[in-house]
Amino acid sequence: MDCLFCKIINGEIPSAKVYEDEFVYCFKDIAPIAPVHYLIIPKQHICCANGIDETNSNFVAKVFEAAAKIAKAEGIESYRIINNCGEDAGQTVMHLHFHMLAGVKMGWGPESLGKTE
Repeated sequence: MDCLFCKIINGEIPSAKVYEDEFVYCFKDIAPIAPVHYLIIPKQHICCANGIDETNSNFVAKVFEAAAKIAKAEGIESYRIINNCGEDAGQTVMHLHFHMLAGVKMGWGPESLGKTE
């Protein structure tokens, strides 16, 4: 399989690791959009949110358990978790992953997406 995130997990491609356990790997995003921008990924390859089923959903639970541990260890009290599913939603690596964003007050709604009507 030629998956960028699988290669990062396997140590074939270097990353700025933040956290790792048996189920999850977390590293700093190379193009951050917030002062804190981490990618939290399950170690099992799952293509996207649409690929989650009863055989692998435990990895999603482990991602969120890890997010809480990471936040506590990094002193992060407020953060946003984002998942993009599919190209139109902005998913560029087809391995399920979650963006942890923190360090700035975030907006919500069309204004925060650059849309004004």
